[in-house]
Amino acid sequence: MANMRMDKNPMPEQEPLVRNKNFDEVALGYTEEMAIDEAKRCLHCLRPACVSGCPVNVHIPEFIAKVAEGDFDGAYEVITATNSLPAICGRVCPQENQCEGKCVRGIKGESVGIGRLERFVADYHMQHGHKDGAPAVPESNGHKVAVIGSGPAGLTCAGDLARKGYEVTVYEAFHKAGGVLVYGIPEFRLPKAIVAREIDKLAHFGVKIVTDAVIGRAESIDELFEEGYEAVFVGSGAGLPQFLHIPGENMLGVFSANEILTRSNLMKAYLPEYDTPIKLGKRVAIVGGGNVAMDAARTAKRLGADEVYIIYRRSMEELPARKEEVHHAQAEEIIFKLLNNPVEIVGDENDHVTGIKVIKMELGEPDASGRRRPVEVPGSEYVIDVDSVIIAIGTSPNPLILSTTPGLEATKKGGIVADEATGATSRTGVFAGGDAVTGAATVIKAMGAGKVAAAGIDQYIMGK
Repeated sequence: MANMRMDKNPMPEQEPLVRNKNFDEVALGYTEEMAIDEAKRCLHCLRPACVSGCPVNVHIPEFIAKVAEGDFDGAYEVITATNSLPAICGRVCPQENQCEGKCVRGIKGESVGIGRLERFVADYHMQHGHKDGAPAVPESNGHKVAVIGSGPAGLTCAGDLARKGYEVTVYEAFHKAGGVLVYGIPEFRLPKAIVAREIDKLAHFGVKIVTDAVIGRAESIDELFEEGYEAVFVGSGAGLPQFLHIPGENMLGVFSANEILTRSNLMKAYLPEYDTPIKLGKRVAIVGGGNVAMDAARTAKRLGADEVYIIYRRSMEELPARKEEVHHAQAEEIIFKLLNNPVEIVGDENDHVTGIKVIKMELGEPDASGRRRPVEVPGSEYVIDVDSVIIAIGTSPNPLILSTTPGLEATKKGGIVADEATGATSRTGVFAGGDAVTGAATVIKAMGAGKVAAAGIDQYIMGK
């Protein structure tokens, strides 16, 4: 019988004013009892809409049914039939806009905690292993594929191909594999040990990972084909930060969120040998309202800032960040300056940041889509005193691969043109997906693109 409780089982967490001083994971995970109780909230609809909301098509009702029975190994088998990175997805996917957003329990209450259950199942498997041991390694089919980038798109593509018997080599530009999962998401939201374990599973299937390999400089895609690779997948992400283009943006004390998150991840969690000090000061402003802005703000607090501001030109209802991340930021005493838009960064005689000038905004008349666009309030400018400014307004793909690979077509925003159904690009044998195509998006959408491309590559090679 279904558990008709209207709200989710709460996620155990560190206390806000304790966790904002450390980099340990905020969410502590469900117990077995909590997971079973939450799983019993699922109504097992005849036409489960939750599955259609998942970019990698996890068989959600089936895995939840296994959890409700206490069969956590069986639940893990169901999830990993389509999702190579469940411990990661359970932590960072925006479930409220995807699977949980379509859950019928969300109509009159809260949706089933699908993401929390996925995380529980993956963590349980990591802690207890599998009763039947490691899965069998497929026999090689004799075909070689190169994957550029070891972020979520590249890892998913590599994993799916390896399970089909392909010999896969992943080329990663940085020192450690994981891409944005390692360098872009803070330890308190996604522990690096979790990422490392997920990557280790790919090694079990024979995936080889080469780090410190910048394709486009170390060697070209053409040279990869000369080495015997029959197809190449480009999942190099979108690591080029965007800026505001306002006066004062070149002053000392202005950072991109990419830089802060990368350096803090190196320093605090993964590669302390590459540590370089980050001097943010005691008052920090973050410009932006997405998940990266929340990550940067919460990181600044943990690096010792007394006051951290989120400056965003729209209202709270329009913040693009996950509600859970906004809630966590508020609980950790991040200050939200909404309906404010930066117009200038101000500094002292040494060109060091002393403040950020903003203008107040108000919501105007609705446009054709019904959305009320923010408009400036004349004469409302004022300065917020800060020591540092972190820009978190988005990223775009690095142009290196496009500039060194003849025949690749680019989008107007600098991404690689790729077919949505197969991942195929304008260059024969080259496939692409994730942020390298779309610009910055979510982990799960990148994984979905990697899965599509793996199927496209398999069809391409086997059809030759």
